Amino acid sequence: MSNTALALRNLTGGLVALPSVYRPQADTHLLAEALAREELGPRTSVLEIGTGTGALALHAARRGAAVTAVDVSWPAVASARMNALIHRLPLRVLHGDFRARTVGRRFDLIMANPPYVPAPGSALPTRGPQRAWDAGPDGRLVIDRICATASALLRPGGALLMVHSRMCGAEETVARLAGAGLSAQVTAKASVPWGPVLRSRRIWLERQGLASEAEDREELVVIRAQNL
Repeated sequence: MSNTALALRNLTGGLVALPSVYRPQADTHLLAEALAREELGPRTSVLEIGTGTGALALHAARRGAAVTAVDVSWPAVASARMNALIHRLPLRVLHGDFRARTVGRRFDLIMANPPYVPAPGSALPTRGPQRAWDAGPDGRLVIDRICATASALLRPGGALLMVHSRMCGAEETVARLAGAGLSAQVTAKASVPWGPVLRSRRIWLERQGLASEAEDREELVVIRAQNL
């Protein structure tokens, strides 16, 4: 086990997660590994979009960064605030839409583990645990907003780290970020077994052409984009 994985496991082992709040999983750990490769310090300004329990935000704060964490879920905000108090780490946690809560601000690093699971509904859910994963028929409702706004939120030379399923189209994410003026590429991958949400939607995913009949593993990707 890497030092990063061990540190995150030690941190997440003591996290509070209120009902409906997304707990750290494989995508969290993959993004943590990517975060470990970034230079952080007291002058590094970090934004986490969709903080959940605050695991990654606290991981960055422990390395000395000044971290702002945003989530649309009140239970997630409460969980992240409690976890910051428990671990005695400075963390600014805001409730609401990430763009609305960061007006006029720019960051050295943005990290995001957004909702990315394809779902039959055409709009984002407004309540319940599915807010953490459902993201429209192609899984891109939140991803595309991040792609469109990242350059305005990043300082020159700043970077975005975003994890999502390849099922959503990693190539499209890279292309959208490049179209917004950022240099983007896939920097990490991991193959994980399908979880209960994907398994429950197998027939629908197959009909949408998003999965094959025999498919039972999901490839996660981390995309790093730098503001030129």
